[in-house]
Amino acid sequence: MIAGASIAFWISFHATVLIILLIDSFWLQRGEGQPSTRTSVLWTLLLVLLSLAFAGFLYWDRGHQAALEFISGYTIELSLSVDNLFVFLLLFKSFGLPPAAHRQALGWGVAGAILMRGLFIAAGVALLQRFIAVEYLFGAILLYAAVRLLLQKESHTQPAWTRWLVRRNRRGPSLFLLAVVSIEVTDLIFALDSVPAVIAVSHETFIIYTSNICAILGLRSLYFVLADMLHKLRLLHYGLGLILAFVGIKMLTSRWVEIPITISLAVIICILAIFTAASLILSRREAGSNG
Repeated sequence: MIAGASIAFWISFHATVLIILLIDSFWLQRGEGQPSTRTSVLWTLLLVLLSLAFAGFLYWDRGHQAALEFISGYTIELSLSVDNLFVFLLLFKSFGLPPAAHRQALGWGVAGAILMRGLFIAAGVALLQRFIAVEYLFGAILLYAAVRLLLQKESHTQPAWTRWLVRRNRRGPSLFLLAVVSIEVTDLIFALDSVPAVIAVSHETFIIYTSNICAILGLRSLYFVLADMLHKLRLLHYGLGLILAFVGIKMLTSRWVEIPITISLAVIICILAIFTAASLILSRREAGSNG
């Protein structure tokens, strides 16, 4: 057993991840331009169904608690990933990358994110098991991230350090490399929020890791699904801020107040639904008034 699962499980899981990455890279992403919206939507839905099937396997193998923890972790990671896509979109525009380079840069970004998540999760769970105070530190980090999102007036702004990179490297073949590095660094910073958020709903390494990886696998296709409508989700960051605040408070008060995983999952889904719907309604009203 390694991190709560057998060696055979880890081999099977990572073999499946590798197959999905290969299909995504060499079949779905073939051609010169961006993949079609229809292809991206179908692939994203397939990955969601595969993740739900994995949750079903956990329900059969470990019971409803493990399955609900996986779905909660997956939902948190996927919803926070949408916020991260705002930054990616701004990065690509700033670096002036052509559409074909978007998918290549995202491909490297996904691969790097998988490696970094493994290291972050292993370190986070190990610290949590050895030092009780780390739980309060993680809770404080989540509350800080929540306040930061709630105080933002816009959905997202490009990090200052990437604007500096663009000014220093307006030309040359290094732009693609710098874009990839920017994505990796952005994801590293993003993991400081997302990993503690998932740890707040489960302390099992294998559930935290698998839920993160399943969500990250759909990041590239989700980008092409949402690229044209990200600007419409202008209120979503407020919802994400409330989710981070909720899981942060849950982590800080877990020793005195136990919130069932069913309640946590319901709260997260309701917040996402409300702020997504509000964003789309606001966008439609503004389009109607301008038209």
